[in-house]
Amino acid sequence: MTAHRSGHVTVAEGDGAQWRRRLAYRLTDEVVRGEAGIIPLSVAADRIAHAAFRCAGLLAMLAAAGQDVDRCGAGRIVEVYPAAALCRWGLSYRGYKGRGQNVQHADLVTALCGAAPWRELGAFEALCRRSHDAFDSVVAALNARAAAIGMATRPDDEQREVARVEGWIALPTGPLSGLVAGAEAGERRS
Repeated sequence: MTAHRSGHVTVAEGDGAQWRRRLAYRLTDEVVRGEAGIIPLSVAADRIAHAAFRCAGLLAMLAAAGQDVDRCGAGRIVEVYPAAALCRWGLSYRGYKGRGQNVQHADLVTALCGAAPWRELGAFEALCRRSHDAFDSVVAALNARAAAIGMATRPDDEQREVARVEGWIALPTGPLSGLVAGAEAGERRS
């Protein structure tokens, strides 16, 4: 995009689709595609861009307040992708959002509660059954927990330089039950 702005864009002949893909998807998106088999929404070219704009503002405010906002996930902030987390935990991750998905969505809440019986939703269970946004918040919190105890992917040395700029999606690397085992072993970061 910077090259486009300065008028220095070149596309290799026959490479148009790959070139557009590099513009639309981050390195971490391609890693998620390879590891989880899910294609994330593009933060540059899809509806999720508006959430990314809000996130950029929040990260700037947190950094100004002295918080560590390392985009690689090594600080207090971590980027997660609820559908990919559900996939990694062996739960249904497609088609639970949107109108007309209430039954499938409610079944998924039941499945998550069964897979993580120690995670009681309490008074918020009804909300999670009504709202995929509320449900995604719970999944995001569980995914963030996985990252906090060292049970999520981090960029390797080669990926880290790009991830510092683009961000990194922390994919869970262990089962949901490991989040309790991690709590019992004490907090750790790897």
